Amino acid sequence: MSLASSLRRLLLGNQRPPLQYTVRDKIRTASGGIVAEPPKVPFGIVGVVCTVISGLLIGAAISKNIANFLEENDLFVPSDDDDDDD
Repeated sequence: MSLASSLRRLLLGNQRPPLQYTVRDKIRTASGGIVAEPPKVPFGIVGVVCTVISGLLIGAAISKNIANFLEENDLFVPSDDDDDDD
């Protein structure tokens, strides 16, 4: 008997440790058969474009609001002195 099993029995008594699910449990049934493949959801180019555009618009709105907040509270105020192009 190994040390780990002895410690487990000492700490848990006769209780079994909680079941640990593995990938194999998710692809096989209890009787050993293979679970059917889940249905595929078509996600075309229109869905990708809508997702990207909405993400860009939401990100731009959030960054605009944060920039306004920082400028109103004088945490970050861009100055014209930083332009050393001359």
